[in-house]
Amino acid sequence: MAEAKTQPTDTDPQDFLAAVEPARKREEAQVLDALFRRVTGERPKMWGPSIIGYGSYRTTYASGREVEWMRTGFSPRKAKHSLYLMGGYCDPETGAKHADALERLGKHTRGKSCLYVNKLADIDLAVLEEMIRADWAEMNRRYPA
Repeated sequence: MAEAKTQPTDTDPQDFLAAVEPARKREEAQVLDALFRRVTGERPKMWGPSIIGYGSYRTTYASGREVEWMRTGFSPRKAKHSLYLMGGYCDPETGAKHADALERLGKHTRGKSCLYVNKLADIDLAVLEEMIRADWAEMNRRYPA
């Protein structure tokens, strides 16, 4: 079966973070890295050239395609930080629990499995931590190591 396009790399996430521009985005990415490390207890890995992931899991799509993907992570994109909260994507109940948290989070937009934040000053980091914890717990329940 074909693997996912985005694969783990040997790039050091700290080297990637040190090169993020502008400086505000770099500083915020370092805050996010510390938050994800604290919640997951995992050392990050680079996935492709710009995604920092924590943990991984294998899954098989309905089509039969098997892929490895990160359990959670983020990418400090030029316009917005992309936060990958896979637990809410994989589990509708966890996703529904995010509704309350999203009301309290602050300014954000959403995609199917992503949460987009322009700058960390726009959101409540304690609420984001709550969401990451819920997603991490669901991913560990659904895909035990």
